[in-house]
Amino acid sequence: MSTAKRKANPLISAAAQEALEQYEAYVRQYEDVNPTSLRNYLCDLRHFAAWYEESTTSRSEAEVRKTFQPTIITTPTLTRYRAYLQMRIKPSSVNRALISLKRYFSWVVQRGLLEEDPSKPVKMVVLVEQAPRHLSVEEEEALVAAVNQEGSLRDRTLVILLLHTGLRASEVCLLKREQVEIAGRRGTLTIVGKGNKYREVPLNATARKVLSNYLTHLGAEAVYVFPSEKTGKSLTERALGHLIKKYADKAKLKEVSPHDLRHRFGYRMAEQVPLHRLAQIMGHSSLDTTRIYIQGTKSDLQREVEKIAWV
Repeated sequence: MSTAKRKANPLISAAAQEALEQYEAYVRQYEDVNPTSLRNYLCDLRHFAAWYEESTTSRSEAEVRKTFQPTIITTPTLTRYRAYLQMRIKPSSVNRALISLKRYFSWVVQRGLLEEDPSKPVKMVVLVEQAPRHLSVEEEEALVAAVNQEGSLRDRTLVILLLHTGLRASEVCLLKREQVEIAGRRGTLTIVGKGNKYREVPLNATARKVLSNYLTHLGAEAVYVFPSEKTGKSLTERALGHLIKKYADKAKLKEVSPHDLRHRFGYRMAEQVPLHRLAQIMGHSSLDTTRIYIQGTKSDLQREVEKIAWV
């Protein structure tokens, strides 16, 4: 499978552009969709329209398949597109594109342009669950060394807290002073995470130590625990991503994100504690989500098979 990136803005006909604009106007007016999701929906739809207009399956279809029109799309067309995507992008990306198309054609039926939804019979790609990417022991040590050598007190505290609490990027960015409670050998972060779910995340000795020291140096006027050094407001997830990447680059590590630090926490904890407790700490509503941390990574599996090697 090729993992080449799709064109950012493929060319489509005026008719296809008009169809996209009509759908965008409807979603903006009647649906509660955040800007990023809307952009993704339109991007997926645009790529489908571009593929449709460029591809023909037989001469008999060539004349009809010049421009994208939602009323002439059939289930076989969509299944061929799914097969096309499966040869080029990851299964999760294929499924995202299919979800976008299913949303669109549901709207087309709702408008009365089609009697039956051609996307309804199209099945999603079955995902083979794999252990999430996380830092190895050596990578964790290199990242911590890089931020200790060149990072500010805020940045050092951020990295260590992510590694020892498993907080999501959004949760650490929006963390306020009032959510932190440290007393002696106990410490807790009160988190309101995904779906406004409340949980308490315990702080171990390492997290308590770095956070206590950091808070004594944080200005009394600061509302957020990790304010932006530019604006003083909450750190954005994008800024946090850049921050982690900066120190990962210094440590000569590739493609490290804040979520990889969360995965590192989950993977290490899964070796020590029952899954139901880990799920509670990480804010998972289902043990199925937490279970990925007990799956072996590629390195784990390689070590296991080496145990029976003859050389």
